[in-house]
Amino acid sequence: MNGVSLSDGSGLGFTDAGTGPPVVFLHPTPLDRDYWRPLVKELAGIRSVVPDLRGHGVSALGSDLPVGAFDLVPDAPVLTMEQLATDVLALLDQLSLRRAVFAGCSIGGYVMLEIWRRAPERMTGLVFICSKPQTDAPANLLRRAETIQRARTEGVTALFDGMAQTPLSETSRRERPEIVAEVRAHMTLTPEAEVAVQAGLATRPDSLPTVSTIRVPVLAIAGAEDTTVTPAEMEAFRSAPGGCDFHVLPGAGHFAAYEQPRKVAALMAPWLRQFDL
Repeated sequence: MNGVSLSDGSGLGFTDAGTGPPVVFLHPTPLDRDYWRPLVKELAGIRSVVPDLRGHGVSALGSDLPVGAFDLVPDAPVLTMEQLATDVLALLDQLSLRRAVFAGCSIGGYVMLEIWRRAPERMTGLVFICSKPQTDAPANLLRRAETIQRARTEGVTALFDGMAQTPLSETSRRERPEIVAEVRAHMTLTPEAEVAVQAGLATRPDSLPTVSTIRVPVLAIAGAEDTTVTPAEMEAFRSAPGGCDFHVLPGAGHFAAYEQPRKVAALMAPWLRQFDL
């Protein structure tokens, strides 16, 4: 089933399919919910709830975003992790989902950490794929400011052409060259949305203290060739009190679940069997 959830006046597209324990999948930026399609096809016996995050895919950005939080670009509107978490919780309420397992890649994982701070009782288990609890290093903040400038002055076409290449592993680009065009086709943010997303990523809170409070099972999957979120950074999830199964996928980059869906599913499927939701 495809549907639309309303959150703070904005319509958010989502897919709700299958039967079994519910798993909420939160995609990376600048991709849409189709990022999860190859993985969900490999996972039997679950109910998959897959939204487009605000500003992505068919979901509206909204017009009342806060301004001023990103010091390097003080006039940039900010799509905060708090807003994204509010949207996801509104979707759960609309679907009458009391609790679920959550899986997130990159920004999707950052939103999961915000949901954990706000509503841990809604989360039974957490899957982090190429996501980390640390904030941006200064060099990354500068790159986000430069990305905002490019989006404003040049638009997003050339920007996304590059983003379709660099997050993918060298192995994926060599063995499946068609994957570049596939992920590029699902980068549909407007320049305004890209600005707001980059500002939101730049101002996200430090979640390292949050990891020490996670008392549900964690599955952390890193891409060995991911230069955006390194396996070393993801090691921080090992300290979660609820326990962490940690894996590094050889040959995978930042979009690991799209690059290697069967291998990710082979890790997730047995881990998910512990949940009776």
